[in-house]
Amino acid sequence: MSLSRDEILLLFDIDNTLTLPREAICDKFESFLLTKIKPLATLGIVTGADLEKIYQQMNGKQVLKEFEFVFPENGIVHIENGCEVQKSSFSEKLGEEVLTDFINFTLRYIADLKLPFKRGTFIEYRNGMMNIAPTGRQCSKEERKIFHEYDNQHQVRTNMIRDLKEKFIDLDLEYAIGGQISFDVYPKGWNKSFCLSRLPSDKFKEIHFFGDQTKPGGNDYEIYEHPMTIGHHVNSYKDTERILKEMFQLD
Repeated sequence: MSLSRDEILLLFDIDNTLTLPREAICDKFESFLLTKIKPLATLGIVTGADLEKIYQQMNGKQVLKEFEFVFPENGIVHIENGCEVQKSSFSEKLGEEVLTDFINFTLRYIADLKLPFKRGTFIEYRNGMMNIAPTGRQCSKEERKIFHEYDNQHQVRTNMIRDLKEKFIDLDLEYAIGGQISFDVYPKGWNKSFCLSRLPSDKFKEIHFFGDQTKPGGNDYEIYEHPMTIGHHVNSYKDTERILKEMFQLD
C-alpha cells in the first residue's frame, strides 16, 4: 500500500473483530496489531460499548496510548491521543420525561417476556445511548450462547425493536442489534457512522472499517456502508488479521 501511515485510518469494532464476544484480546493478535500494523496505519476503535468495557477487553487503559482514536458509544464520546475531546448526552437530547417514559415501558415489556431465563441489568444507560438486554446483561458466557441461539429461532430482539418503534413512533430514534444478547437505542444519526464527524477533515485519504454486524439492522451497517469508508465484513479477529495481511502484503 503506497499511502503513508498518517493518510490511512483503520477503524475496528471490538466483539468478533478484535476479540471473541466479551473476551479480552488475544496476546498474539494484539502484538500483531501493534508491531506489524501500527507502523503502517493510524489505528482507531469504534464501539457501542462504554469506556470501561473497552478497558476490560483491550488490556486496560493502555488502549488509549496504542490506538490514536477511541470512540466509545459510537463516537458520542471522542478520545484522541489519550485525551477526551468531547461527548454528547442522550438524556439531554431526549429530555428526562420522555426518557423516563421509554425506560418504564421497556422494563414492563421485558417483565412480560417469556424467556429460558432472566438475569440482571436489563437496561444499561450510557452517555449516548441505551443498551437493552431482554435476558439481562449479567449472564454467563454459556447463557449468552443459549440466549443467542434462542433469539435466532424466536427473534426476541427483532420483535421487541418492532414493538418499541410502534409505541414510540414520534421519537426520532434508531435501533441496532449488536452482540449476542442486546440491542442499542440512540437518537437518529448517532450510529457508528457518527464517529466519522469527529475525525479531522481531509486528513485521511482512506478510512477502513472492520466489523461483523454489517447487515441492515446491525450496529455496524451504517458505517460499513458509509461513502467515507471502505468496509470489511469479518466474523472473527482471525478474519481481521487475514485481511490486514492481504492489505499490507505481509507474510
